[in-house]
Order: sequence, then C-alpha cells, then structure tokens
Amino acid sequence: MSSFPIDETSYDPRIYGPIYGLMAEFDSAQELLDAAHKTHEAGYRKIDAYSPFPVEGLAEAIGFHSNRVALVVLLGGLLGGISAYALQYWVAVITYPTNIGGRPYHSWPSFIIVTFELTILFGGLSAAIGMLVLNKLPMPYHPVFNVPEFAKATENKFFLLVESADPKFDISGTRSFLSELAPRMIAEVPS
Repeated sequence: MSSFPIDETSYDPRIYGPIYGLMAEFDSAQELLDAAHKTHEAGYRKIDAYSPFPVEGLAEAIGFHSNRVALVVLLGGLLGGISAYALQYWVAVITYPTNIGGRPYHSWPSFIIVTFELTILFGGLSAAIGMLVLNKLPMPYHPVFNVPEFAKATENKFFLLVESADPKFDISGTRSFLSELAPRMIAEVPS
C-alpha cells in the first residue's frame, strides 16, 4: 500500500490516482457528532461517518433522514397479499370450481389465512432484500479501506468522510474546512 501526501499541494492524481474524498479522524463520539453537524451546516451533502458503535443523532447530523425500507416492506406485503388472494380466487372460482358443502365458490373467509401468511412472508423477504439493496450490500470493497488508519474504526476511533463527488468539494478548501474541526488527522482516500 502506498503512502499519500500530507498536504494538498503535493497531491498528484497522476501518481496517486483519483481521490474518493477526504477523511478526518476524531477521538470521541461527541467530536464526531459536532463535526458532522458543522460539515452538514457548511453545505456538504455527500458525507459519511464511521464509528465503532452506534452514535445517537449521527445519522441526522449527516443529513440521513429518509428510510425507504418501510415503503419496500409495504409494497412487498401488498404484493404478497394480493397475489395470494388472486391465486386462491382464480383456482376456486375460475379454474377448478368445486361445490363443497353448498358454500359459494368465492368464499373469502377461507382465503384469509393464506392471504395473511403470504403477506407476512413477502413483507419479511422484501425487508431483508430491500435492506441489502438500499445499503448497497454486499460491498466487498470500499475506498475507505485504502487508508491504513481506518482499521481503528472498529476499535476506538471515529471518522468523517467528505466525498469528492460532493458539489462543494474542493481538495484545498475542504481540507482547510476539516482542519478547522480539530481532527486528529486528515487523510486522502484514493479510489
């Protein structure tokens, strides 16, 4: 693994490759939370935070407010319920109508159990699949793993990443902004 330059004046993308972003390291969860609030207030929108444990309020601090998993579960449950009811109706009324005990062919109370079960099944499966897809998992590689210090993210360090895809990102301007947040260190994250 190659080392990356300390200051922005010596960074050459022809040598080190394109940059994914800048990462700042902090010693405590409160420092990370404060830095995330200030970064979002400064107008950066493509930011991410990494910590060894969940930090309350961190998702909101980096601008993550919406969760589409609930919508995916609702749509999956509706699909399961409608398909179960439609299949039972098609079999009992259209394809193979059988008179059992004088009941009508479309006896909806007998359809409820299977409809309920498939609603729960499709809802649960769509929750699991939706969570994986919306979190872009599995992700065997991420550029942050190119920074050697990032190994401490699972132990005792906290990191804030500003991606280069952010419209406000400028390597020197973003570096000076991050240095104002008093991080332990700032590292370039190569792609």
